[in-house]
Amino acid sequence: MKEIYFAGGCFWGVQHFFSGVEGVSETLCGYANGNIESPSYEQVYTDTTGFAETVKVTYNPERISLEALTDLFFCIIDPLSLNKQGHDEGTRYRTGVYYTDAAESSVLEAVFAREAARAGAPLAVELEPLRNFYRAEERHQDYLVANPGGYCHLPLKTFVYLKAWQDIRNLLGDEPDSVARMAEIVSLLQERLRFFWVGFYRVLGGDRGEELVLGPFAGPAACIRIGYGRGVCGTAWKEGRTIVVPDVEEFPGHIACSALSKSEIVVPVIKEGCVTAVLDIDSKDISYFDEVDSLWLQKIAAFS
Repeated sequence: MKEIYFAGGCFWGVQHFFSGVEGVSETLCGYANGNIESPSYEQVYTDTTGFAETVKVTYNPERISLEALTDLFFCIIDPLSLNKQGHDEGTRYRTGVYYTDAAESSVLEAVFAREAARAGAPLAVELEPLRNFYRAEERHQDYLVANPGGYCHLPLKTFVYLKAWQDIRNLLGDEPDSVARMAEIVSLLQERLRFFWVGFYRVLGGDRGEELVLGPFAGPAACIRIGYGRGVCGTAWKEGRTIVVPDVEEFPGHIACSALSKSEIVVPVIKEGCVTAVLDIDSKDISYFDEVDSLWLQKIAAFS
């Protein structure tokens, strides 16, 4: 077993998140990298001790890698926010990854570099050796298990997406057929998140040249073919980026397959530098999708 320490804002939500990760055997709330011995929560709360609320994660590297764990960590933080996560503000809520094995630093540095490139800016996340760690008081351990309706700075759908992502990964295994993989992804997303419409469009060639052709989907009947650069799907294909549309009526050239669709997210599937498909999801609600959906749906679409 190995251990890694994640500071991601209030430790209640961070512990609850990593407790649900397959391959993690134990999580523990505590205080890391401060300048006094055996601090209390009340002392740490003053922001004078140098400690960060931190979760010790013990995991089996044969079931989940340090790289995968750290990737998941970046799914639950704002890596550009300094000393603030959600509604919580102060140096005790700073973000960081603290390691005990110097040999792991290169793996962590690679993940940090990838995240900085994705964010397009320097990260406000510490990457340091662990200097010290003190267990938090018992009332903080597994807080959200004891208090299911208690405060958590993480959106509740984060936990739904984590479970869906893990189940899709396990379900697909090494299945080689891309259409079968898409069908399973659509089915599980619809079952867990109850979207109005969810499906894939595949980039296919034919007599009319390359276009998006309807693949596995769940929901009302939809457009069968979409041209390059047309509508939200065609634009996501053309630009090779995820597009979140709060109000489809305000998107130039939107293709209205259903009048009930009010907001939309489209995630390109990129293989070897080329868009091979897009994952298209619609909601009946205005402004339904946000950065949380974008992050997790990109991870899920990559399985297709």
